[in-house]
Amino acid sequence: MLSVTGKILDSAVELVKAPLVHKGKVRELYDLGENFLIVVTDRISAFDYILKPGVPDKGYVLNALSKYWFGVTSGYMSNHIVHTDVEQLHDIIPDADARELLKERIIVAKKAERISIECVVRGYITGNGWRQYEKTGEINGRKLPEGLRKNQRLQDPIFTPAAKNDVGHDEDISIEQMIELVGEELTYALQERSIMLYTLAHSICERKGIILADTKFEFGFYAGELIIIDEIFTPDSSRYWSEDKYALDIEIDSMDKEPVRTYLAGSGWDKNSEPDELPASVVEETSNRYKEILHRLVDSEN
Repeated sequence: MLSVTGKILDSAVELVKAPLVHKGKVRELYDLGENFLIVVTDRISAFDYILKPGVPDKGYVLNALSKYWFGVTSGYMSNHIVHTDVEQLHDIIPDADARELLKERIIVAKKAERISIECVVRGYITGNGWRQYEKTGEINGRKLPEGLRKNQRLQDPIFTPAAKNDVGHDEDISIEQMIELVGEELTYALQERSIMLYTLAHSICERKGIILADTKFEFGFYAGELIIIDEIFTPDSSRYWSEDKYALDIEIDSMDKEPVRTYLAGSGWDKNSEPDELPASVVEETSNRYKEILHRLVDSEN
């Protein structure tokens, strides 16, 4: 079974002796020259705010799940991983205690040319997709059959892309708009690969009593080859439901940071100012959610 540390990593800036290229809500990207170093922290965000404190082992779980799924999908499509061994980074992370803290939280990745499209696949009609359908009968401009119910499984998974925006929210776009942005050939290649990967992962999850409702991918080009980059099938990029909680017409309690969203929604916070620190009970419950999905997907195979 994979072990967890119980420690919180808020940032690796003081630990990594390499230029920081980008600091996202959760991930930090460092320039190693030929490659990038990705460090996955325990920071947690909601409603575009970084919350405090971090969630113990969240980064460890996200990185472990990405490594697992990159391995599962590597026979179907190449990805950006060079290696995940922190002990190969003595020059970059010279302190032994720092390497121990970052163990299982890093990916050394190829410097791919990112495609600025978020490739979203929906197998079930829920979340933002359901809200669009309720109003228009469509998702991202795509007409769907009448009479669908919230959380219903779609006859076939659908591809609903978004234009990436490094500041603010990504923008939902239609297939036609995507073609205008990246061209027809790449649009249909990304659609095909995205649906193929989702279908593969959905079948694996199904065998473990988990429903992969929807997910999002990022792709890039490396040496002329289309590859998967960033993260893959983590609770931050995917909506996981436990099969025993699945039902139509309700809000299904998803296997991610749902305790944080639920707490904030009921806290009276105005979503326009820095929120108060999360209660210890909410942090603990959220940490347990992340560790549960890791255990059910990965540890069960060991």
